[in-house]
Parts: sequence; structure tokens; C-alpha cells
Amino acid sequence: MDSYICAAACRALGAIGDPQAIPHLIQALQDESGWVRRAACEALGRIGDPQAIPHLIQALQDEEVRSAACEALGRIGDPQAIPHLAQALQDEYRWARRAACEALGKIGDLQAIPHLVQALKDEDSGVRCAACRALGKIGDAQAIPHLVQALKDRDKDVRWAACATLGEIGDPQAIPHLIQALQDEDRGVREAAYGALGRIGDPQTIPHLVQALQDKHIGVRWAACEALWQISVRNKLQIRESSPM
Repeated sequence: MDSYICAAACRALGAIGDPQAIPHLIQALQDESGWVRRAACEALGRIGDPQAIPHLIQALQDEEVRSAACEALGRIGDPQAIPHLAQALQDEYRWARRAACEALGKIGDLQAIPHLVQALKDEDSGVRCAACRALGKIGDAQAIPHLVQALKDRDKDVRWAACATLGEIGDPQAIPHLIQALQDEDRGVREAAYGALGRIGDPQTIPHLVQALQDKHIGVRWAACEALWQISVRNKLQIRESSPM
């Protein structure tokens, strides 16, 4: 049978979502076509049955489909996959390392945190961003010191992701570091820092947010206004403009 047809059949079985298709999809993981094996991984992830986990773990050794296997394991969400996904963080291919970070975030188990913290030091900025996002999904405060360190990353996208993640976790201990990030040279990072402060919602940050209304970039001023609104709603404050837009 044509490999494209087989791959389409796998995707259809995944969309239907009936577990009785699992043995056939597991068999498709051995197909000679990478298209078919990848589609089988995706379908097993969509069905979400834990009986597929050992076979998806084995598929992590397949360089053509390991990213899809990581994604499928993340969708199933069983912590038994964590040691294997942690091993995938050492993969030579950056896309596989990124997928492993994302999967660990979706699983959301605290035991993934040390592995994601290590991934914050990855040579690839995309992996470091993915590690930040994954730590945000887990949402535990023990990641905060490492995310604070990521605010000094050489890559602006990583600094942006660190700001956003600190806001998602929402712990006030991040506030001084986010205030410092308001001075970042990149306006996108400054916007993310204002957004994070708004999500945390502590009124002590209001003077710093008001000061941002003087920023030369409209996006930064908008982010500061949004943060002020979030704080006022959360704390039922009435904030009077003290600076011209």
C-alpha cells in the first residue's frame, strides 16, 4: 500500500480515537516509511491510551520520528515517560530536544523540573525557550531562581520566555527581577516583563508601571497600561494617570 495512504489511515484512526486501533498503529511504528511511523506516533498520542507508552518510548530511538514520539508521550501525559524524555533532552537534534521539553511540560510532573532546569543551559535558544515554557506549565516556585537567571540570557527570545513564565507562575518573589527586566534593551522583553507584573498583580509595582507610560515604544506603553488595569481589577484600586500617554 502507498505510504501516503497508510499515513492518512493512521491519522484517520487517531481522529476517530478508538483504542481498538492501537495494535494496528503499534504495528505501523515498524513501517519502512518514516511518514507512516510519524503518523502512527501522532495517532497514538491523540488516542491517549497508556498501553502505547512502551512502544512510543521505543520510538524515541528512531531519528525520523523521535520528535513525534515525544509529542505523543506528552499528550498521553503519564509520568512513567519522564526518564525517557529526560534522556531525549541529550539528543543531538535540537528539534527532538525541544519536543522533549514541551512533552515534559504537558505531563506537568514535578520530577521533570531538574531536567528542564538543565535544559535552560542548552546551546540552542529554542530549547531554552521551550524549557522556560515547560516550567511555566508545571508552575512550581522551585523553578523561579533558574528562570531569574534566564532573564540574563544572551538571547532576547529566552529572556522574553523567562518573563512570561515568571508571570505565569505568579510568585511575588520574582517581582524585583521583573522590575529589573523593565530596563532590558529589547522592547519585547520589556513588554513581557510588564505583562508578568500585571499577572502577579502586586500594587507595589505601580510606580514602575506608571513610569513606563513615558516609554518611546507604543507597545511598551500599552503593556504597562494593561498591567495597571490588571492590578486595579485584582486589587479593586482606582489608578489615576500621572503621566501623559
